[in-house]
Amino acid sequence: MATRKSVAKPQRKTGVREAQAQASREAILRAATRVFAKYGYEGGSVEKISRAARSYDRMIYYYFGSKEGLFVAVLEDIYQRMDEAEAAIDLDMARPVEALTEVIRFVLGYYRANPHFITLLNTENLHKGRHIAKSLRAREYSSRAVAIIEQILASGAAQGLFRADLAARDIYLLIAATGYFYMSNRYTLTSFLGEPLESPEAARHWEDFVIETVLRTVRSDENNETTTPHEVSKWQQKPPPASRARSSSRT
Repeated sequence: MATRKSVAKPQRKTGVREAQAQASREAILRAATRVFAKYGYEGGSVEKISRAARSYDRMIYYYFGSKEGLFVAVLEDIYQRMDEAEAAIDLDMARPVEALTEVIRFVLGYYRANPHFITLLNTENLHKGRHIAKSLRAREYSSRAVAIIEQILASGAAQGLFRADLAARDIYLLIAATGYFYMSNRYTLTSFLGEPLESPEAARHWEDFVIETVLRTVRSDENNETTTPHEVSKWQQKPPPASRARSSSRT
């Protein structure tokens, strides 16, 4: 009597499907980053994002639940990318001055290289942070950045180079504020000051000034005289444009 041979059932290629799903989600996230940066939250419609991602509206709801869920994911993603890039910096904690200088150069350089980061944060600040407040991950990214600065400050204080009364959060805010404000207001400040703030020379000048400012802030009193004085760049030696304001005095 002939026996039947068992036919093996084809196995589902779950690994391939998972990779395709991840690629689809990533494409939507990248497209949403571009669209939200260009049109803002209100103008960045689901339809625009799905077209930019070459996907479908229903896939956005499938992966992210809602337009707001997608926007929160975009904000988390840009924070995470900066956090990972900063964590990859090779810092020598035994040389705190150099380490802190590298952190400052990284932050300001990252802002310049990723203008969409500034644009998206401006958008969220217009909404008073109501979307990112719903994130369960945002705080872990800032905490790592602050922790890096805390290690540098502790090393500097132990060597007698830095003040011992500094809060890492304050230094983090000082670095972020000087870099963020310069980039977020570069167009209006260029017109207001009559100086090309987007030029490479101007950006280098500001970076050097921020480094000097932060180092003077953190150095102990007996070490402050070792800070190299900031030099005025050639582009700043031009006389400022004449004011167009009318004088209220009568001749």
